[in-house]
Amino acid sequence: MVDSAQERSPDSAWQLRISQTWLVLAAAVLLVAVPVFIQAPLVRWQPVLSLLLTGGWLGLSLVLMARDRTQLWGDLLFGFTWSWLAGSIYWGWFRWEPLLHLPIEAIGLPVAVWCLMRQWGKVGNFFYLGSLFGTVVTDLYFYIVDLIPHWRRLMQVDPTLALPIFQDAIAQMRTPWGAAWAAVLGVTLLVVGLLPLRSQKAHWWAFGGAVLSTILVDGLFWLVASAA
Repeated sequence: MVDSAQERSPDSAWQLRISQTWLVLAAAVLLVAVPVFIQAPLVRWQPVLSLLLTGGWLGLSLVLMARDRTQLWGDLLFGFTWSWLAGSIYWGWFRWEPLLHLPIEAIGLPVAVWCLMRQWGKVGNFFYLGSLFGTVVTDLYFYIVDLIPHWRRLMQVDPTLALPIFQDAIAQMRTPWGAAWAAVLGVTLLVVGLLPLRSQKAHWWAFGGAVLSTILVDGLFWLVASAA
């Protein structure tokens, strides 16, 4: 008698792969949002606690990776760990200096490259690289549109006094120069995020999800700042 799993093999395996890649995409979007909406307030309140949680994320990822049924999610969580570590360090102690943002965000890059050279942890490391790419593009916009001075001022004043700074920054973003570069870099993120989705490989969907999430997060910040 032919095993039932073998009978439905080609089609069911393909459907499982498609289902899995969509889940990876959704998880990647969620994991990009977590540092923005959960870690950011935690870091301001308890930066040391946020930093210590990095060990928890790393330990959980390794436990999940050791089991066949959860290996994929542990892999993804492994890459997320480096984003969490970078966020804890930068927003906890160095947020007053924008020039240090990218170097600190890239803290996991050597590990990611080392792992990928050994074909290990591809889903998580591609997620981390996608998240880092989104950060690079966002920071590039801040430099091109000259929003760095506003960044510094926002990090140095009391939150109750931040509104005028937000309004100045938004006014600068609404100039023809700011709007044009927002369009150029937005399209760049969209193309780089969508192209990997043509693949059936989970690690490419993790990369694409992380990049596309940058558009979502940046868009939400734009809306919040505009409404302020």
